[in-house]
Amino acid sequence: MASPQLIFVDGTFGELAQEMADYIQIGDQVKPLLEKEQNEEALQAIVKASHYLNSVPEKEFTAAYNLLIHLVLQAKEPKKHLPTVCSNLLKPITSSPAHGFTLASGALSTIFNLLAVDNPLRYNVFMQIVRFLRQHGQFELLKPRLKNLDLWFEEWDTDEEDQRKLYVEVSDAAGESGDEEESYYYLLKAIGTFDRDDQEEITSEEAQRLSLKAVRIAISSPNRFDFQDLRALPSVQALSDSHPVYSQLLDIFTEQDLEDYNDFREEHEGWIEKEKLDHEKLQRKMRLLTFASLAASTPNREIPYANVAKALQIKPEEVELWTIDVIRAGLIEGRLSQSKQVFLVHRTTYRVFGEKQWRELGTRIDTYKTVVDKLTGVVRKAQADVEAQREREQQEIERKLANVGMGGPDRRRGPQKPRTEDDD
Repeated sequence: MASPQLIFVDGTFGELAQEMADYIQIGDQVKPLLEKEQNEEALQAIVKASHYLNSVPEKEFTAAYNLLIHLVLQAKEPKKHLPTVCSNLLKPITSSPAHGFTLASGALSTIFNLLAVDNPLRYNVFMQIVRFLRQHGQFELLKPRLKNLDLWFEEWDTDEEDQRKLYVEVSDAAGESGDEEESYYYLLKAIGTFDRDDQEEITSEEAQRLSLKAVRIAISSPNRFDFQDLRALPSVQALSDSHPVYSQLLDIFTEQDLEDYNDFREEHEGWIEKEKLDHEKLQRKMRLLTFASLAASTPNREIPYANVAKALQIKPEEVELWTIDVIRAGLIEGRLSQSKQVFLVHRTTYRVFGEKQWRELGTRIDTYKTVVDKLTGVVRKAQADVEAQREREQQEIERKLANVGMGGPDRRRGPQKPRTEDDD
């Protein structure tokens, strides 16, 4: 967004209103209203005719809009006039096709920043800013501001319904710009505003529509492999009644494998094509997910090429290419052993973590414990052997020293002389 302009104005409301009225060529209409001190009526007439500003010379645009914004914010009820002003800024700036975006975005930012931080009107203005940037395909300019949304909602005391409207608008803007991750994130934020304890609310038409949209995005995205956060939402769970086939498909992508997906296609023949889903993309994604599940369920961390080919329903010579793809997707880590024709798993991602996964984890912990116990036993035996050897060596040294002291010659004194009579 363009930097907001500071506003410097001098004069009474009546003087400034008359100046603006003259500028947009309705001076004669407004003058008698101001003379009767009917300021609100005068301002209403000015705002109604303010679309004229979109055609003023480029060099006068910012100053003219700043004056209009100042007048509107002096009104008793600015919320009556701001929608019209913002709406005009979303329309083409005919006097400056080249710089119209910058001029209009600067005016919208000025309105937003001149309102008090806790003024609920900021919500309405920000909604118009989102629509403006969406209209011009400039979502990247909006992203830095989105980190403040949750704080702003608190400051503005925004209810869940209005939060949802803004989240949906942001999601749509992100989606249209090609930012799939941001679009999906804010769509889930929108779905999360439904009261999970209100059955009527989570089964409402809007809740089901947004939930269905989220499911379609999630299963179709080539980069999304975790569906736990989505499936945990009550409104998404309610799809099992309103859209049971989509709910079944989500379950398959969450925790089942390629064979289940193929069975689903046979059971609902033509449904994927009818719903305009891309079978090739879905099948590829299911192969990657199936590979991840295979890796997670293999206790010895070695997967023969033949097992991979069977699970993914591919030719043996394609195993290495699919292994590279699943590693690139971040689902597993490991390396190929061409000599052994196995894939060695270093790390894997569990698609779900339920009772089955806890049992698998328990089995692996028991296996690791057995290995550690064996290693500990080997180490302790080695330590005992070292201690025993050291003790034997020490005993041997002591034995030799004892032998020397008891009967051996005293080598330190040297040979003794024969005794003579002089010794007496």
